[in-house]
Amino acid sequence: MQIRFKYPLLFSILAVFMFTSCSKKTNKEGRYIPSDASFAVHMNGQSMSAKLPWEEIKQSELFKDAYSDTTASPLVRSVMENPDVTGVDVKNDIVFFMVKDGEQGYIVVEGGLKDAAKFKQFNKEANKNLAVETEKGGISYSEMPEVTTGWTKEKFILLMDVNMSRRDGAGKNTKSRIGFAEKLFNLDEDKSLGKDEKFSSLMKTPGDIHFWLNLESLTSDDALTKGMGGMNMLNLKKIYEGSRVTGTMTFENGKINADFKSYSNKEMTDLIKKYSGDKINADMIKQIPTKNLGALFAFNFKPEGLKEYLKLLGVDGFANMGASRFGFNLDDFIKANKGDILLAVSDVKIDSSGKPEVNAFFSASIGDKPSFTKLVEAGKNLSRGKFDGVNGPSMFSTMNDKYFAIGTNQQTIDTYIAGTANNSFDFLSKISGSSGGAYINFQYLMTSMGAAASKDSLSKASFDASIKMWDNMVAYGEGFNDGGSTQHIEINLVDKSTNSLKQLNNYMATLGKIQKIQKERFSDFNMNRDQMRDSIMREFQKKH
Repeated sequence: MQIRFKYPLLFSILAVFMFTSCSKKTNKEGRYIPSDASFAVHMNGQSMSAKLPWEEIKQSELFKDAYSDTTASPLVRSVMENPDVTGVDVKNDIVFFMVKDGEQGYIVVEGGLKDAAKFKQFNKEANKNLAVETEKGGISYSEMPEVTTGWTKEKFILLMDVNMSRRDGAGKNTKSRIGFAEKLFNLDEDKSLGKDEKFSSLMKTPGDIHFWLNLESLTSDDALTKGMGGMNMLNLKKIYEGSRVTGTMTFENGKINADFKSYSNKEMTDLIKKYSGDKINADMIKQIPTKNLGALFAFNFKPEGLKEYLKLLGVDGFANMGASRFGFNLDDFIKANKGDILLAVSDVKIDSSGKPEVNAFFSASIGDKPSFTKLVEAGKNLSRGKFDGVNGPSMFSTMNDKYFAIGTNQQTIDTYIAGTANNSFDFLSKISGSSGGAYINFQYLMTSMGAAASKDSLSKASFDASIKMWDNMVAYGEGFNDGGSTQHIEINLVDKSTNSLKQLNNYMATLGKIQKIQKERFSDFNMNRDQMRDSIMREFQKKH
C-alpha cells in the first residue's frame, strides 16, 4: 500500500493520461464543422499529396495543355506552377461541408494556411481588387457577390450560398455571410463535430477521404420533401431521426477501397439487429448457367422484418389493403419468401441493329409454395400485356419447390431451376459470408459492347481509355458492429501496380483532352454551318 503513495505525481500523471486516452471521443478535424452539417468531406492532404505529388500532376497532357493556354491569366499560371503562391497549406487537411442557417444554406470550404500575407494578396489578385475587405475581431474578410472568404494567420473559411428555401424568389442571401463566417470561426466545440463520437470514430479510420452524411438534417428541410406527394404520409422521422452515414475512401495500388457505416436511432437499430439477414445463398449463385456474368446482386433478408418496418412507418394497413387487390396480404408475402434474392445480368452482346442485348433474370427462394404461387399470380395480373415481346421485352418464368426464376431467356431460367450448373466465381469468396453482395464486371461489359461504344475516333479513344482503366467492382456488407451496419466496396483497376489516385489523374486527363477536342469540333461545325447559311442568304438577296 505504501507504493501507491510513494510517487503521487507520477500516479496522477499516469491516471490523467489513461483517463484521457480511454475517454478520448473528440477530434480536431471536425472542430469547426457545425454538428448539424448536412454533409461533410474531409480530404487528407498529406496522404493524397504523397500518393499524387503536384509535380506528377504537372506532367499530364491536360495540365500541359491548360498551362500553355494563352488565355490563362498570369495568376492562374503561377498557381498551376506552384500552388504555394496562394498561401494555402496544400499538404494540410481540407474539409468542405453544407450547413443550413435558418432558410439560408452554405457550402463551406475550410483549410490551413502557410502564409496569411500570401493568401491575402492572392485574394486581391483573384478578385481583381473588386472584393470588399474588412477586419473584425482579428479575422480578415473578403466579400464578393457570391463568395465570402475569411482568414486568420492559421486557417481560412470560404462560403458560398445555397438556395435552401422552397419559396419563389428565394435564394438571395438575406443574412451576411460574414456574420456566419464569424460564427464558424468562434464555433463552440460542444456544437461542432469535434465532439461527435461517430465523427471521431470516422476520423480514427485511416483513409485519404472521409465522408459524413447527416440524413436527419437533410430530411428536416421541407424543400427536399416538396413534391413527394403520397410519400409525405409516411412517418419518415422514424427512419431518419439519428440517421448518419460515414465513409472512408483509400487509394491503393490497383484498387480503390471504400468502407461505409450506417447509424440509426434506437427503434431502427433494434429492427435492423433483429431482422438482419444471414449469409447469402451461395448455391443460387453457383447455379447460374453461364460464366459470362456482367453483374450480380444477391441478398438474404428476414421477410417478417418487412412487416415490422411498415408498422414503424405506420403504413402496414395501407400495404395490406393494396396487396389484397391482387389476392394476397403481408402474411402471404412473409410465408412465401424464404429470404434469398438474386438478380443477374449475363451474356451481353450487340444485336443486328447495333443495340445491346442482355440476358437478365431474377430469382427468389421459396418458403411456402402455395403462398408464393399467390405472389406469382398477382405479378402476372399486374404485368398482363406488358412483357409479351410486343409491348415490352419477352419475359419467362418457372419455379420448383425451392426457387422461382423470371428472366428474358427461357433456356437460362430452365437450366437455372434444374440446378445442373455448378459454376465457381472469383468474387464469391468475398461476398459469401455477407447478407448482401454485388459484383460488376466492367471489363466484360465494356468488351461486349465495344462495337457500339466505338462509333467514331473520339468515342473509341474514350472507350480505349476506360477499358485500360476499369476491371471490376465487388461490394458486400460486413455486419453490424460498434453501433452501426458496415459495408465495403472494392473497385479493382486493370493496372495492379500503380496507385489508383495516379491512375485516376491520368484517366481524367485523357477524358478531359478528348472532351476538349469534341468541343472544338462542335464549335467548328457550328461556325461552318453559320458561314454556309450566311453565304446562301447573300446569294438569295442578290437574286431577289
